[in-house]
Amino acid sequence: MLEGFETREMARDGVALRVRCAGQGAPLLLLHGHPQTHAMWHRVAPQLAQHFRVVLMDLRGYGDSGRPAAGEASVAYSKREMALDALHAMRALGHERFQVLAHDRGARVAHRLALDHPDAVQRMLLLDIAPTLPMYRATNEAFARAYWHWFFLIQPPPLPEALIESGPARYVRSVMGARHAGLSAFAPEALAEYERCAAIAGSAASMCADYRAGAGIDLQHDQQDADAGRKLALPLRVLWGEQGVVARCFDVPALWRAAADDFTGRSLPCGHYIAEEAPQLLLDETFAFLRSNP
Repeated sequence: MLEGFETREMARDGVALRVRCAGQGAPLLLLHGHPQTHAMWHRVAPQLAQHFRVVLMDLRGYGDSGRPAAGEASVAYSKREMALDALHAMRALGHERFQVLAHDRGARVAHRLALDHPDAVQRMLLLDIAPTLPMYRATNEAFARAYWHWFFLIQPPPLPEALIESGPARYVRSVMGARHAGLSAFAPEALAEYERCAAIAGSAASMCADYRAGAGIDLQHDQQDADAGRKLALPLRVLWGEQGVVARCFDVPALWRAAADDFTGRSLPCGHYIAEEAPQLLLDETFAFLRSNP
C-alpha cells in the first residue's frame, strides 16, 4: 500500500517516529486513529499527494513508531506530548506551518496541537470526534456501551494489557468490526497491518496509556483551556458519520461551536471510519476546505 511514499525515520526525546511522505504543494499532516496506523489513509493519501505535500505519521504507541514507558499519570501519552511529536516531525521536514487532516485519536492529538501551537496549524479537518472533555461529562449508557474500549482501556494494569496481549488481532477486530460497516469496510492488507502492529511488543501497554491519559491528564489540560476561555481560532471543519456513535450520542456541531471560533461541519452517509468507508466524499471535502497552493 501507499506505493511511492518515502519512509523517513526520526526521533523526539528518544521516541522513534515513523513518517511517510509524498507529493508537492502545501504541507498536509495526516494523523490516524485507534487501533490503526497511517495505513488507514491508503484510499485517499495518493490522491491528496497529487495536490499537497502529504505527511503520514504513526502516533507514538502505534504502527512502527516507538512505545515509550507511560510514566506517572501516563504523561508520555498525553495529547500534549503526542502533539509535540507531530510538530517535531513537520519541522524536521522543513514545514513550520501546515494543515492537518486527522481521525479519531489522531484528531484529539490535532486538537491539542492547534491549541498549544496555533502559529503552526493553518487549517484543520477533523473526522468523527467531539471534544474530549464534554464527551466524558455527557457520557450516558448508550455511549458507554458503544465505546466500551474507552472504559476498558483505562482500567488499572495489568488486566487490560493482558487481555489484549492474549489476542491482539481479536482485539482489533472486536473494536473495528463492531461499528456500522463491520470489517467489510477495510481492505485485507490494511486490516493485516493494523493486526501486525497491535501485536508488536508494548502495543497493549501503549494503547492503554493513550486512553488513561485521555481520561486523566488530557482532561486537566482541557479544563485549563476552558477555564482560561481558550478556543480554537483557526478555520476548523469537522465531518462525522451519520451512522456513527458520536453523532447518535452527542450534538457534535454545538460542542464544536463552543470550542472553536471558526467552525463548519456536516455529517456524511457512513460510519466512524470515514477515510475507508467514504473515501471519495472525504476527498471532495478535503479539496474544498484545505488549500493546496504553497
